[in-house]
Amino acid sequence: MSSIRELHRQLTRKERSAVEITQEALERIQAVEPKLHSFLYVTADHALEQARRVDAKIAAGEEISPLAGIPIGIKDNLCTRGIPTTCGSRILENFVPPYESAVTEKLAAAGAVMVGKTNLDEFAMGSSTENSAFQVTANPWDLERVPGGSSGGSAAAVAGGECVVALGSDTGGSIRQPASLCGIVGMKPTYGLVSRYGLVAYASSLDQIGPFARTVEDAAILLGAIAGHDSRDATSLKVSIPDYASALKPDLKPRRKLKIGVIQETFGQGLDPTVEATVTKAVEQLQSLGAEIQVVSCPQFRYGLPTYYIIAPSEASANLARYDGVKYGFRAEDPDNLLSMYTGTRAQGFGAEVKRRIMIGTYTLSAGYYDAYYVKAQKVRTLIKQDFEQAFEKVDILVCPTSPTTAFKAGDKTADPLSMYLTDLMTIPVNLAGLPALSLPCGFDEQGLPIGLQLIGNVLREDLLLEVAYCYEQSTSWHQQSPLL
Repeated sequence: MSSIRELHRQLTRKERSAVEITQEALERIQAVEPKLHSFLYVTADHALEQARRVDAKIAAGEEISPLAGIPIGIKDNLCTRGIPTTCGSRILENFVPPYESAVTEKLAAAGAVMVGKTNLDEFAMGSSTENSAFQVTANPWDLERVPGGSSGGSAAAVAGGECVVALGSDTGGSIRQPASLCGIVGMKPTYGLVSRYGLVAYASSLDQIGPFARTVEDAAILLGAIAGHDSRDATSLKVSIPDYASALKPDLKPRRKLKIGVIQETFGQGLDPTVEATVTKAVEQLQSLGAEIQVVSCPQFRYGLPTYYIIAPSEASANLARYDGVKYGFRAEDPDNLLSMYTGTRAQGFGAEVKRRIMIGTYTLSAGYYDAYYVKAQKVRTLIKQDFEQAFEKVDILVCPTSPTTAFKAGDKTADPLSMYLTDLMTIPVNLAGLPALSLPCGFDEQGLPIGLQLIGNVLREDLLLEVAYCYEQSTSWHQQSPLL
């Protein structure tokens, strides 16, 4: 499928209509969904109605935004008024929100065409999209392998050509890791840059919404459309939003003093040798483009994983307490009393991974353990953040692998939760520090599976991240390769 800029050009020149572009996306979905299972719900009628409105604007001579008429997938933990929002869970199987999330509200106003709600690990808890209560999404590059998670449906939909761009949410790497495994661009913005209003909460101090795209430019356009202050979100930042896309240039040489730091703790034991060699080559490519490369140390980086798996489940245990069978969603049948309704609803409605994280979080917040675990984890979180701050005193951008391995086969890690958790080893510290980060393709392994390069920026430096990513992308051909479905 063409880029946003190319489709916008075709629309404004009346070479194609928004309805034609939308129908093409819907036909592609119909053709490949039996293999990919990216979407939980395809909104064909809604999409065509949105497309007709765009065509009417063009016919009337009105100016349209770059996203007008562009097919987009929405992760199914973002509320969409009148359209099911399940979070990949049985407990919300029949939930239809009465309100719209801030980001989908902005996209609708821009004229974007929502073609469907994408699959995810239940309540965004997982790294492979195997924890969905409804279906397992396949990786477009190898249908026997996972697309990553928890935003695997969005990543697979973009990589598989079912939509031009998509939205995901990132709590510990849930945009960047699937972007890496599916060979596309995925970005987690600075915490608070994008409103979380209407995002079904997993861990509120970590969650952030961001874009998936085939190219850096498309990601920049989508980020610009969803970023900005929202009074309905108490954590939303009051900052001006630059035009990320217009600042992209294919050359770093005007920035001769740009310093890029390679995080030494992300290399060595546990990293697939092919991934290490490929990422190292990508760093050399950045150096050839004019960047100064330094090796930097973030000693607390290795504590990100245990810190995350105390803080995130603790917040999840509080956030998911609302699913009790009373207010909305699934309710256990014929309860004997209120307590049996609570326990029956949660036992039947939640999957194994969600239950596991709720129990971990409840335990760490309980009397006698709160100080030993939760408070200590928050202190380590501060140390991780300080490591990044010290690194950014020396360099402008940090780089490391996005994922320690390429896509693994479905079922390989489901029986070993710890092995699954380790797939987010490289991405989690960024969420704990609230920083922006981006994954983009930098090569393939011997089996033809994509490898991702992670770029990490200082707070609110999405512009610089995108600029560096664009320069690298334009100097390589990885983004031009597509899976053969």
